[in-house]
Amino acid sequence: MIQGKKIAVVLPAYNAENTLEKTFHEIPFDIVDDVILVDDNSTDNTIGVARGLGIKHIIKHEKNLGYGGNQKSCYNKAAKIGADIIVMLHPDYQYTPKLLHSMCYIIANDVYSVVLGSRILGDGAIKGGMPIYKYIANRFLTLTQNMLMWQKLSEYHTGYRAFSREVLESINYNENSDDFVFDNQMLAQICFAGYEIAEITCPTKYFEEASSINFGRSIKYGIGVLKTSFMYLLQKLKIAKFTIFERGKTIEEIDTNSSSE
Repeated sequence: MIQGKKIAVVLPAYNAENTLEKTFHEIPFDIVDDVILVDDNSTDNTIGVARGLGIKHIIKHEKNLGYGGNQKSCYNKAAKIGADIIVMLHPDYQYTPKLLHSMCYIIANDVYSVVLGSRILGDGAIKGGMPIYKYIANRFLTLTQNMLMWQKLSEYHTGYRAFSREVLESINYNENSDDFVFDNQMLAQICFAGYEIAEITCPTKYFEEASSINFGRSIKYGIGVLKTSFMYLLQKLKIAKFTIFERGKTIEEIDTNSSSE
């Protein structure tokens, strides 16, 4: 805990057998109270490794729901166990767990309610091996989103995020896509709800075991990002209304549709 606030790290896992242990052992358990792993019907031994590490909260999807569907189960479980600060950390070791202290202290001390680990601040993305086409797409999409959504973020596409419980209870993330655009929809919801977002510089690693979407899915993601930004703009201008910008669901309304241990 920090300042009496319970901290949970959520690990949205898919075929993370080879990287989960290294990620887990770098989590700073001097402040982290709980770890939640959601396995999205992996074909490897991710669940076995998680059990061997002694992870208390394990959820296994009986069918693959997708990256967004995985996160929904992560956040719903974190809410149910009473976490005050929730950090999403990819178990593929693409992001370093060593930034958890900094991210959580910002939220615990009521400086910001949301903290992103940005690969774009500094030279983390290029040094870490981000493909050039992804870097260019990231910059283009971020510039476009900042203009459409009146924000000043360095990027919207990092998978390293920390939230206060209040934020998760205020947004309707369970109505988001089950695919990769979930991340972007979530940030749009947070901005729409009026929360300010902090960013800290985050190194990243691209290697064989690190998860990454291919070119075709990147195109689909980019289209989804632009659609989300225009939805945000239209609702802000009161031209249209969209379900994703409605209030969040209560714990009683949540159904994870998964089996847990």
